Amino acid sequence: MILNTGLRTDIPGFFSEWFYNRIDEGFVYVRNPYAKNQIYSYRLDPELIDCIIFTTKNPRPMFRNLEKIDKFNQYWHITITPYGKEIEPNVPPVDEVIDSFKFLSERLGKEKVTLRYDPIFISEKYSIEKHIESFDYILDSLSDYTTEAIISFIDLYEKTKRNFPNAKEVTQDERLRIGEEFAKIGEKYNIKVKTCAEGTELERFGIDSSGCMTKEVIEKAINKNLDIPKQKARNGECYCLLNNDIGEYNTCNHGCLYCYANSNKRLVKRNLKLHDPKSPILIGEIKEDDIIIERKQESCISNEKTKQTKLF
Repeated sequence: MILNTGLRTDIPGFFSEWFYNRIDEGFVYVRNPYAKNQIYSYRLDPELIDCIIFTTKNPRPMFRNLEKIDKFNQYWHITITPYGKEIEPNVPPVDEVIDSFKFLSERLGKEKVTLRYDPIFISEKYSIEKHIESFDYILDSLSDYTTEAIISFIDLYEKTKRNFPNAKEVTQDERLRIGEEFAKIGEKYNIKVKTCAEGTELERFGIDSSGCMTKEVIEKAINKNLDIPKQKARNGECYCLLNNDIGEYNTCNHGCLYCYANSNKRLVKRNLKLHDPKSPILIGEIKEDDIIIERKQESCISNEKTKQTKLF
């Protein structure tokens, strides 16, 4: 099975101590966001978990005890964007995250660490020209440390509209201009530029729209074949493996205005007060009426020969 950690919050950025405690104890509890009295139980066993996917804006808090997860296959998505504190109040500076990216890449291998440059929005301060300049700088810095860069454009969810009222949809003309320029930058630094759940309109520039966490992507990252049947596409176009996430919504303290995972700052602040690094569950505690459900877990690694990623 594939274990996700970053669809609802940033575990490396804010909950690394808790995560390592879970690794030490060998299990984790996760509250079902859609049925609050249901708690899923996962065994944190490398014989059952084929890959742990981390998605973060700040991996550095994890570095102190990385050896604890050496036994697991890992795939990291690290987000680096050019926005200031008025947009991302608690995200580390760009160069600091670039240094963290390089450290992970040197330790794990550049196939296991991918850049995310998202979400892209356009404003007077963050113009198309600013994005082109920033993307070039970041890819130049990481040209020896990754093989792929994922881009996407801002989605105006209701939460986003409420917390970021000045945000505007990126127009098709703007998307095409950015796609064309970003594709040129990717080619210059030998980094494949990809989109996910953005349609196929940027394929004309050589941008890959096949997805960012698909079976094929994870196979490449762990260098093994996975026996996973093709699932139904989310939103009609996304085939990424996004199940089994151990995070919780309304807990990420980066404070990004565009965030889809947080409803408001007040709720995040309240939840963070309920966090106990020693608890088996990320926020709060187990209640008497909670129902603990053992999730079915089994390895999907095929017995076939290790996946070949190079011809020579």
